[in-house]
Amino acid sequence: MAEILKGAPVASALTERLTSQAAELKVVPTLAIVRVGDNPGDISYETGATKRCEKIGIEVRKFNPDPSSVLSVIKEINEDTNIHGCLVLRPLPDKNIEREACELLAPEKDVDCMTSKSLAGVFIGEGSFAPCTAQACIELLDFYGIELEGRNVAVVGRSLVIGKPVSMLLQRRNATVTMCHSKTKNLSEICRASDIIIAAIGKANFIGSEFVAPGQVVIDVGINMGSDGKLCGDVNFNEAEPIVKAITPVPAGVGAVTTAVLAKHVIEAAMLQ
Repeated sequence: MAEILKGAPVASALTERLTSQAAELKVVPTLAIVRVGDNPGDISYETGATKRCEKIGIEVRKFNPDPSSVLSVIKEINEDTNIHGCLVLRPLPDKNIEREACELLAPEKDVDCMTSKSLAGVFIGEGSFAPCTAQACIELLDFYGIELEGRNVAVVGRSLVIGKPVSMLLQRRNATVTMCHSKTKNLSEICRASDIIIAAIGKANFIGSEFVAPGQVVIDVGINMGSDGKLCGDVNFNEAEPIVKAITPVPAGVGAVTTAVLAKHVIEAAMLQ
């Protein structure tokens, strides 16, 4: 039976440390959350992030503009010296506005790595906040004492939100990374030969028993709706769990750590400004 790598203990440890750091700041760390529309997933994440931040001592300011006002709201946030970080919930209804918003946000307030300058910083290893979910994978691995240096890691998925940045973070820790995707030849063989699998392909239960091997650690970043109407990951948990050494559940795995990482980035931004 595999060790279940739950996110709650990781988030709790981060929260405790961040609460102490927030109390020592001379300013009130403040996060702006920009949400366009009433998407249930966005509202759920906003609620979770708000609860986590307020528990730590971070003030949260919420903005709910219509699409035509998003850019003016971001300009307002850029100019407000009392706001230290900004999270724009994406995707936005208008892709053109989303691209403009991603470039308009001040990089020093970009706590979830949405600007091209922030992404460049992650890729060259200088001064940017990584996407919260990608960083959450690293925080979880560190919390459970899983060594990264010298390990072979298969990252399944190549998005700019998770796959590509988490590959950079892993290489920064001296892991050897193979970036894979749905078109990769011999994907199951590559995964089976790896020490760690990070599944971020966005397909429900895509990683089955033929992808995994004894002794592996599996980090499932996927959030999907299964055929039974229940949340599930990119990994078929029931098939993989009896085989591997350790695995994250969905829900209650990586996702539980993400809002704590967001709060961590806001504290760090407040320290720098």
